[in-house]
Amino acid sequence: MTMVFHPAKGLANPHLQTLLPRFLRRKPLFTPLTQRIETPDGDFLDLAWTAPLADSSPNQPVMILFHGLEGSFHSPYANGLLYAAKQQGWLSVMMHFRGCSGEVNRKPRSYHSGETSDARFFIQWLRQQLPTQPFFAVGVSLGGNMLVNYLAESGARSEITAAQVISPPLDLAACSERIQQGFSKIYQQYLLGSMKRNLSRKISALPDAMPISHQDVEQLETLWQFDEFVTAPLHGFKNATDYYQRCSGLPRLYEVAIPLRVIHAEDDPFMTEAVIPTTSLPPHIQYDLYPNGGHVGFVTGSWRQPDFWLERTVPEWFKQAISDAKNR
Repeated sequence: MTMVFHPAKGLANPHLQTLLPRFLRRKPLFTPLTQRIETPDGDFLDLAWTAPLADSSPNQPVMILFHGLEGSFHSPYANGLLYAAKQQGWLSVMMHFRGCSGEVNRKPRSYHSGETSDARFFIQWLRQQLPTQPFFAVGVSLGGNMLVNYLAESGARSEITAAQVISPPLDLAACSERIQQGFSKIYQQYLLGSMKRNLSRKISALPDAMPISHQDVEQLETLWQFDEFVTAPLHGFKNATDYYQRCSGLPRLYEVAIPLRVIHAEDDPFMTEAVIPTTSLPPHIQYDLYPNGGHVGFVTGSWRQPDFWLERTVPEWFKQAISDAKNR
């Protein structure tokens, strides 16, 4: 079983774990089929598929992926997990959050850790196309926290059979503070750089609708400031604190009604102990906390032959979930 993670020898350092996938996989494993669907509010969502929707068979499992902050199909974990599902004979699809597919979205609003309406619309749209298939969902980092929120809100109406969340920042305030410390500032700088570039493009396209100006963008130095001056006002929160309180997934884990697996590493440079549940979870929620793994890293194997553990353990757990459901 690949349910237990052991870091590659000599590669246990959390920053090595976090950064290695980017160096090991510079190109996506396959070329996706892309599709754009129109949202009810006049915007669009860009999808990346492993195979044509029309080719799917009635009982073929479908794995849905939600990426992390500023992620896309090109993120190593994203195309890796999609490809791993494809190798199982499943259909797999990733929904890009608004503005993450390389094109500025049309509306002022964007995406955030608690923004579930696009995921809900997409899953309902998918259910109309594929009425009989079992749906699995995977959320990575921000996408994982969003998925916990979606599952908690939807209850038995989620359309999802089982789900896994990888390195989710379940306490947003603690994670926002953590990324401002030590070496983690490097990650903040990288993410913030990408967010500011996208924000600048958005301000050029919709100057009157955005909460700040081009000049203000340059002043943003932390993710907290971005959330305080951009995310919160754009999405109806009083401030960053209000956003973090209302959208953190940790208290909502208990409301999730389907089998769910949470994967965390104790040494995740984006997290603190605040993301770890302190009270017992319901039996259908499996909480896997490993000493190592970094943030969405989990590289096993060896220096010479590193291996992406997530790409083996995620499909394996879903296969177990299918088997458990059949035996119930």
